[in-house]
Amino acid sequence: MKATIFFIVLTAVARSRGQYHYQGLMNYLENRMLAMEERIALWHEQNNRYNSDLKEFRQQAADLLEKLGKEHDKLRSDMEGAGARADRVEREMDYIETKNPPNPCVKAADKMVEQDVVVKERKKEEFFELSVCVNIVSSLKAMKILKRLGSPKGVWTKDARSAKVYVFNGTSDNTLYEFNSVRELSASSGLSKGKQITVPTAWNGTGHAVYDGFLYYVSESSELQVIKYDLKNGSVADNAVLPMDDRSPVYQLNPETLVDLVADEDGLWALYPAGDTINLAKMDIDSLDTEQMWDTACPRNNAEAAFIVCGTVYVVYNTKPPSRSRVQCVFDVNDMVSSGEAPLIYFPRRYGAHASLKYSPEERQLYAWDDGYQILYKLALKKKLWAIMPPPEE
Repeated sequence: MKATIFFIVLTAVARSRGQYHYQGLMNYLENRMLAMEERIALWHEQNNRYNSDLKEFRQQAADLLEKLGKEHDKLRSDMEGAGARADRVEREMDYIETKNPPNPCVKAADKMVEQDVVVKERKKEEFFELSVCVNIVSSLKAMKILKRLGSPKGVWTKDARSAKVYVFNGTSDNTLYEFNSVRELSASSGLSKGKQITVPTAWNGTGHAVYDGFLYYVSESSELQVIKYDLKNGSVADNAVLPMDDRSPVYQLNPETLVDLVADEDGLWALYPAGDTINLAKMDIDSLDTEQMWDTACPRNNAEAAFIVCGTVYVVYNTKPPSRSRVQCVFDVNDMVSSGEAPLIYFPRRYGAHASLKYSPEERQLYAWDDGYQILYKLALKKKLWAIMPPPEE
């Protein structure tokens, strides 16, 4: 009996303690749930605030982009207007310069002789010994962009005694490419279609010339040399040292070219630097001997290239960065071009500055290299005034 009572009491005590522990657990869980609900409520509040800030930022960004778009359209309109005004000013300047041409940089060949009628007649006779050509460039008739092939700088030129065209890619190499005609070059997809010719020493600059199957180029080493290379036989025919101490470029805007060679019916010409100006030398096309030298008085500053037509040098100038090229200085080897005859020639807008200009006498056109583009300029010629004037009475 006593044992039964003890068991009942013990069971009651155990149940009482179990209920106490259960209630404690429930209280703990309830407190944790309340804390979680508070955190979730705080997260919802912060999320709503972030969404509101994001919407406001998006609206501000949209307003700013719309404003920038309007300002961009206005700026583009202003730029187009400025471009139109600049073109109009340029046309007006061209018109004014055409009506009031500048005096050419023309200098007499012989400074020590007085300029009288006898000297003029002697100079005319001297000119006819050089050439029977009495033409002067009057304007550009047309321009044709043939293609784009090769480096930004280079030379392409035609042999005046044949239809062959030669391409010099870059400003220093020992390889050039021969094409049978301008049409073949135009139809080619690259230089590999041409005949590859390798010369013994590297050519430098863009002052090369080809005439009657011979290549004339400048090679830079301890001395500046003019190399005459036989394209038919593949051998060096002759060479000559240029007595030049100044290694400055002949054209400031083409610093790779120290000497510019021109070969035509009158012989071999060399344009080279002398201080701040450009000098001209006439060389024997066979022996490479220097026959005569002139100071053209044409400045090297801002010069980009030059070409020779009938014994008259035309120096082309530009700016940096490039704009429109123009003939700004003219020199005649016998002082037979008057101030009124000096042409005012502007080249059309292109891609950059001319790396080279090579004149073809038979075609009366220039072979130009401009930023990798091969361009042809057709020239209009007229007679020099002294050639059409009646001889003075004795």
